[in-house]
Amino acid sequence: MSVKVSRRWAWVVLAALAVSSTARADVAVSDGAKVAFLGDSITAYGATSPSGYVRLVESGLKANGIKIGVIPAGISGNKSNQMLDRIDRDVISKKPDWVTVSCGVNDVWHGEKGVPLDQYKTNMTSLVDKCQAAGIKVMILTATPIMEQLDNDLNKKLAPYNEFLHQLATEKKLALADLNADIVAGLKEAQNKPHPPGTLLTRDGVHMNPLGDRVIATSILKAFGLDDAQMQKAQTAWLDAPKSVELLGKGGPAVSLRQYERLYDLAAKQNKTVVDLVNDSVVKAIDGLLGEPTAAAEAPKP
Repeated sequence: MSVKVSRRWAWVVLAALAVSSTARADVAVSDGAKVAFLGDSITAYGATSPSGYVRLVESGLKANGIKIGVIPAGISGNKSNQMLDRIDRDVISKKPDWVTVSCGVNDVWHGEKGVPLDQYKTNMTSLVDKCQAAGIKVMILTATPIMEQLDNDLNKKLAPYNEFLHQLATEKKLALADLNADIVAGLKEAQNKPHPPGTLLTRDGVHMNPLGDRVIATSILKAFGLDDAQMQKAQTAWLDAPKSVELLGKGGPAVSLRQYERLYDLAAKQNKTVVDLVNDSVVKAIDGLLGEPTAAAEAPKP
């Protein structure tokens, strides 16, 4: 069965697959396994949002007959020193079979309150050693870009942190999902396509929107060993899951990822963000019900 992805959005899938395109038949995570997701706010949101990358990894595996137990271990603002301090409590004590480790954005982004590269190396090595000593398989996730301006000073500073993660994965024989490379590929491709004003794969330059979360989940599933046919099953499950994308936050309207793609395209044509497009449509609907303009419609534009 082939996945029905709109031509307009085929680049999101292709960009995520382009960096690692070799199909592998053996999936490293088994049915019934427990997987911990250690990280910062990107991971925390990835577990609480229905369209977050943690939930997409879970549903993508389920679409291929692999049900996992998810252990959410993301805390907003966390750096490598804080993750090392809580690794026993939040991961090792829960006895997962696997842990994915997403760490590095805040170590750099927080500037003077961040973690220097030499200490980051020590922290990450100790964290991995603790997990391996407990018999937990580790997957390293490279740190995603800090703001979508790829040549900014923060991303230049982040580069050696990610270089170290590649070295650590090689030295310790760890699985690695190169999220940074995949997000960069997606951003470069998106810049050449019609898109709404503002950010492309993130909500604010750092935290993922539904499209960015899908790129991350694709990278992780490929690192787990899903082949092309298995990825097609995962993509179909993601696109058609009802009400998986919350448009205006908790309790607001929600749509499938396929519907979100259509809204994204409509927003691009009107030079609006998806949120603005939906808000404007809600206001018009209220006007139609009341037969008069709402206060929001009458309010002057800033």
